[in-house]
Amino acid sequence: MSINRVNISGNLTRDPELRATSTGTQVLTFGVAVNDRRRNPQTGEWEDVPNFVDCVVFGNRADPLSRFLSKGSKVAIEGKLRWRQWEKDGQKRSKLEDIVDEVEFLSPRRDAGQQGGEVRAPAAPAAQVPSRAPQQSRPPAQNPPTADVYDEDIPF
Repeated sequence: MSINRVNISGNLTRDPELRATSTGTQVLTFGVAVNDRRRNPQTGEWEDVPNFVDCVVFGNRADPLSRFLSKGSKVAIEGKLRWRQWEKDGQKRSKLEDIVDEVEFLSPRRDAGQQGGEVRAPAAPAAQVPSRAPQQSRPPAQNPPTADVYDEDIPF
């Protein structure tokens, strides 16, 4: 049995690039810089050494993610590794890339005041805040039932 899971967090090294395959599948590519701490053998001091990871998102999530990610954005990514090989100008090339399954935004959005995936109320009225999608009205929050609920009443 083998396990192929990758969890990284870091900053985007470039703006994402959105493309489509010949069959219409959307492909989003971007790079993430992840620091590694190493002791410098000459000075004995700890230093941050960057590692650069190429990341790829396929399918329906590619387009929405391309609108929210930008160079410098801090993200946490979960995915799997895939080795790819091709030939360019007569030379064989290869690379290991992260096929992204999940993305968590760790830096605030610039246009709506969101941070880390949680939504915060805008400071300005809704008409003045730029919106990407029409706002849908939510039903009012319901209060919990007033009857006492005991652990014995829960069927599991």
